[in-house]
Formats: sequence, structure tokens, C-alpha cells
Amino acid sequence: MTSELPFAYGGAVLRGILRAQPEDFCVTEIQPITPEGSGEHAWLWVRKRGANTDWVAKGLARFAGVKPMDVSYAGQKDRHAVTEQAFTVHLPGRESPDWSQLDLEGVTVVSHSRHNRKLKRGALQGNVFEITLREVSGDAARAQVVLEQIRSQGVPNYFGEQRFGLGGGNVERARKLFAGQRCDRATRSLLISAARSHLFNAVLHERVVQGSWNQPLEGEVWCLNGSHAWFGPEVFSDDLRARLAAGDIHPSGPLWGRGRLRSSDAALTLEQTTLAPFEDLRNGLEHVGLEQDRRALRLIPHALNWEWLDTATLRLRFALPSGAYATTVLREVVDWAAGDASHAVG
Repeated sequence: MTSELPFAYGGAVLRGILRAQPEDFCVTEIQPITPEGSGEHAWLWVRKRGANTDWVAKGLARFAGVKPMDVSYAGQKDRHAVTEQAFTVHLPGRESPDWSQLDLEGVTVVSHSRHNRKLKRGALQGNVFEITLREVSGDAARAQVVLEQIRSQGVPNYFGEQRFGLGGGNVERARKLFAGQRCDRATRSLLISAARSHLFNAVLHERVVQGSWNQPLEGEVWCLNGSHAWFGPEVFSDDLRARLAAGDIHPSGPLWGRGRLRSSDAALTLEQTTLAPFEDLRNGLEHVGLEQDRRALRLIPHALNWEWLDTATLRLRFALPSGAYATTVLREVVDWAAGDASHAVG
């Protein structure tokens, strides 16, 4: 359970309500691609409120008269939120329909163009978040200090609770999958990701406990900031020290799969010792064909700012790279409860 993971700064100093309404959790996708203006694919910039991304994609397919597989998007966005993101619709040899006539609850096509390729999953730089917490109580002065620490030093880059399902049950379901239980392709992918994320969080847990989540161990492998690229191990030098302090690189942990761990010395020992009890998950991930990869242990929000709208309402703005979780940032300062954004559709 992510609620049991250790904190970097001693634990949340505020309590509040998150997602009292969808507008309290706004997400805007950072797209590295600019539509070319021509091509077989309609390129749509879509605003959705209280709607599941896959449900929106199916609605766009129905409206355009194409198969669901002909609609693509770069990443899933929160349902209980107001979000903006790109979709592509494959329309070879066809004009686009009148997107202004789309009748899909909570969904607006803000702009549209054409492009010569479909969007691929993961084809985004990150997301910008604007999050409003309500009925906030606690030590506001201490919260200011913690937020400033987060802005300069970052937070442990845990996989968020969304990855693990209700009550963290996806990890146990992954064990059953690896033991031979069948499920559909989408569920299978979800459970495999949960198992891999669980192992990463276990290693990060130990690094936070020992205070090395943002500091190098001997034999460290480094991740480049905002990238999936990594390098090392190599001798810790003044250059690496400066890059670590500047947030250009981060210590890393394993995303389990086939092959040997790339770390060495103290980092390797910690990873092997921590993951030894999870033989079933490790073997399962290797059996499905995943290869060893790495993920940054540290997450530094970009352009983190905050303001008190009144004495009980706190608004935060920041950007995160693809694959990072806003709730991972929030948990370091706010112990939040879910509000009533239950009028979502899809």
C-alpha cells in the first residue's frame, strides 16, 4: 500500500479534501508533437470533464464512424478531473467530420488539424497540474517549509496508488496471473505493470529509510532528468555531484525484467537484498518477456508554485514528466481524502 511508504520530509503536515469537484484537479498534456496540417489522421485537442480517456476515445470513434482501434492517444488521464490532451483519428481518404457537433457528455474538441501519423502511447513529455485542496487544516507555516524543500530537492518518485488498484489488490492479482490464471489483454498489462511497480517501490522504500533516495550509493546507475535514458555505474565525480545538485541526473532503481541488474557494489547489494523475498513476481516478470530497465528514484516538480485562496483552500501548480504521479508530490505535504467528484461519466 502506498500509504505505508516512508516520507522524505517526516510526513504530511496538512489535511484536506482532493477532488471536491473535477475542476479541483486540472491536467494539461505537454505534447512534443505539432500537427503537420495534412495527413491521414485527424489531430484533436480535447478537453474532458469527469470522463475516462478510453471512453472518450470510443465516443470519438463512434462519431467518426471508425473502429475504436483507429483512435489513439498518448496517455490515460485522470477521470475525476478536467483534462486536456491530444487524440488522433485515422481517416484515410476521408474528410474530418464536423467536430463541433460531437455530442459526448463532458467532452469538447477545442481544436483540430491533420497529421500524417497516429499518436503512440507514451508520446508525451509530461503533464501540467493545477490542483486545489479544500477544507485544509494543519500547520501552514510548516507546509511552506516542506513545499520549498520539495521545490528544491524533489520527492521520492514512487509509483502512485492508481497503479495498484483498489486496496492495492493488483499485486495479488498479478501473482495469480503469473501462477496461470487467465485474463484479458488489457487486465494482463495492468497487472504486469503493478507487479513491476511494486518491486520498484520496495527498493525506493529502502532508499528513503536509509536517506539515499536523492544521494548516490557506490555502484549507482544514473537516470537523466525527464528522460528514460540511464548510464553507469561509474565513479562518483565532481561533475556527477554538480549534475545531481542541479537536478540533471537522479539515482535510479530497477524496473524488473530479464537480464542482470546494472548496478554494482552497495547499490546492487541493496537491490538484491530488498527484492529477494519477491521471487514469484521477479520470475513472473521475466517469464512474460520484460527486460531490465531503470527509473529515477527522485522526482523534482518543475515550476512548483502554490497559493492560499483563503485560509482553508490551497492551490498548487507544477509540471511532471511522463510516468510521474501528482499524488506522489501531494502526499509529502497533505494527507488528503477524496471528495465527491462522483458525477463522472464513462
